[in-house]
Amino acid sequence: MTRPITVGADGTAESLAAVHWAAREAVRRDLPLRIVHARPKAESDERPPEAREADVREALTRTAAEVTGHHPGLAVATDLVDGVPVQALLVAAAEAETLVLGSRGHGAIVGFLLGSVGQQVIAESTRPVVLVRATDQAESEAAGREIVVGQQGGPDDSAGALGYAFEAAAARGADLRAVRAWALPTVFTYSPASLALADEAGGLEQYEKKALAEALRPWLERFPGVKVTQHVEMGSAGEVLLSAAARAQLVVVGRRAHRSAVGSRIGSVAHAVVHHAPSPVAVVPPA
Repeated sequence: MTRPITVGADGTAESLAAVHWAAREAVRRDLPLRIVHARPKAESDERPPEAREADVREALTRTAAEVTGHHPGLAVATDLVDGVPVQALLVAAAEAETLVLGSRGHGAIVGFLLGSVGQQVIAESTRPVVLVRATDQAESEAAGREIVVGQQGGPDDSAGALGYAFEAAAARGADLRAVRAWALPTVFTYSPASLALADEAGGLEQYEKKALAEALRPWLERFPGVKVTQHVEMGSAGEVLLSAAARAQLVVVGRRAHRSAVGSRIGSVAHAVVHHAPSPVAVVPPA
């Protein structure tokens, strides 16, 4: 079954930018585009349900027409779905190659991502979720702008994010920067066994470089045409990744979801990048 690139449309400037990003991605990957509006019950709207539905469908039709005007050969479908936005978007994501949503930079995520909604969608989605700013432009994908991906842990810990990043770089003909951050040793960051291995490798920095190289090896073999820069730097993972992503065309991070009494939460690194990276951000669930 061919999975579409699915994008949430809610009438905001952020969601319109997300629609256009998703359309370009669908063209690059030769996939259909699905534009979805998740319709919660509108308590403050006193119009008949038929009138509200007609307005939404008209807006979806206009959006689809704008997309096909830019991409005449792209297959575009629109869908109006009822229900709680979180659940509706999670269902849409499960049926998609990637779910794309609009977001506001340097602050709270808006549109479909009001409050805990976005956090739950990102944390619980079984497919990658890409967040796009209202200021995003096609020119940002011009040659010279890298795909930046964060890598941490062992070879399998970031496999999902690395796979997504290599596929994105190959589809765009872009270079890839793989980033791994490391900190000075404490009882929380390195086990005695890890420190022993670091000594064997010639120090902590060499140990981290070797760990990144090992994680990248299968992907370099699978995508020999992708030029990769291996970036290892001491510092906070979120800060190092954001610094490397300053002029990226796309940032890719893995997701570590944490469940609590108040709902699902994503990891601190993904949280920092989602809120502060200027480029689109892809949050990828574990492989």
